[in-house]
Amino acid sequence: MKERGRIGDIERVEVLVEPAEPAPCAVAPLDTEAVFLKSADFVWRTLHRMGIPPSDVEDVLQEVYVVVHRRLDSFDHDCRLTTWLFGICLKVANRHRRRAYFRHERWGDEAPVLIDEDDPERIAARRQARRLLSQALDALGPEKRAVFVMFELEGQSCAEIAEVMGVPVGTVYSRLHTARRRVAAAGAKLRGLGHE
Repeated sequence: MKERGRIGDIERVEVLVEPAEPAPCAVAPLDTEAVFLKSADFVWRTLHRMGIPPSDVEDVLQEVYVVVHRRLDSFDHDCRLTTWLFGICLKVANRHRRRAYFRHERWGDEAPVLIDEDDPERIAARRQARRLLSQALDALGPEKRAVFVMFELEGQSCAEIAEVMGVPVGTVYSRLHTARRRVAAAGAKLRGLGHE
């Protein structure tokens, strides 16, 4: 049905249209178990890369999925599940680091490799490289470390990182630049020790 009228020199035309029925949701609803089965490896790697000691990863992983269970209805299907999970991992890992017992605890190297066919010199070089990378990441601070891990190791875009962290994209670029520079300095130190 059309209605015509005049307002000043402009002719007004209104078209009345019945509202369309909402399109059925193309995304299947998620449950906590499905999210866990789909993403546990990703969350485990992320927590480890965020500096959570191997002895605490299981506990912190459980904390992440408690948050997922509570907030699953707030998941926006417009972003990737891994992007949303990374944001949760970041917050839970930061909360874990602020705990007093964590600040005083020192954790050592990874468990020894049981079977390794490389010579002892290569094994020592790899351990030294992991130790230097770990030290470089630890020196970055949580925000720069998170940006570095998300971009370099998880392959997320700067726009996705900015959304997860709630900061402007320019801040992400700045943090990434600083993190890369510090990790490169650690690499130069490693090369200076004669390791490749």
